[in-house]
Amino acid sequence: MKIDFLAHPAEEVAPKLLGSVLTCNTPEGAVSIAITETEAYSGEADPASHAYRGRTARNATMFGPAGHLYVYRSHGLHWCANVVTGTDGIASGVLIRAGRVIEGEDLARRRRGERVESPRLARGPGNLGQALGITAEHNGADLLTGTSVMLSEGEPVPAELIRVGPRVGVSKAHDWQHRFYLAGDPTVSAYRLSPRAKPPTGA
Repeated sequence: MKIDFLAHPAEEVAPKLLGSVLTCNTPEGAVSIAITETEAYSGEADPASHAYRGRTARNATMFGPAGHLYVYRSHGLHWCANVVTGTDGIASGVLIRAGRVIEGEDLARRRRGERVESPRLARGPGNLGQALGITAEHNGADLLTGTSVMLSEGEPVPAELIRVGPRVGVSKAHDWQHRFYLAGDPTVSAYRLSPRAKPPTGA
């Protein structure tokens, strides 16, 4: 995958990442997933983005350059993986919400639990991070030329299979149509409206 593929606004890159392959190499082995669900976050212009209030030590990776991994911890429990996109210096990123394990399924299942069904191994951003073995040490990893976490092209996804909808579980800008996923794919997470979400202004 080339850098110019990612050097665009998150909402343009997010649907194009469907079908791409994300691989994480750890001492335990490698796990790869084919991406089936993404969400775009537009930095300082996006109330739901970690970068909405500007640059901090936590979100610095989001400000570029494109092609790196931004990792954050959700609810103090799960590590979530984001692909940094756009122009260097302007925060923009795509959350990888779900994927289908295509390599290292046994390792992914050991991490997630022996009873977890295959479609649920990397269903949801926290589960995906756990299945891949993503941790804080992967924050800032170069996805295009690095060796720990890598992003590569996968099988092309027909445009008619791509669906668009509101983002899952966020309380601000929850109605933005920045979630992209594969229709009918069992690995895609279920839509959930945050209980803290407020109706859009004027609704």
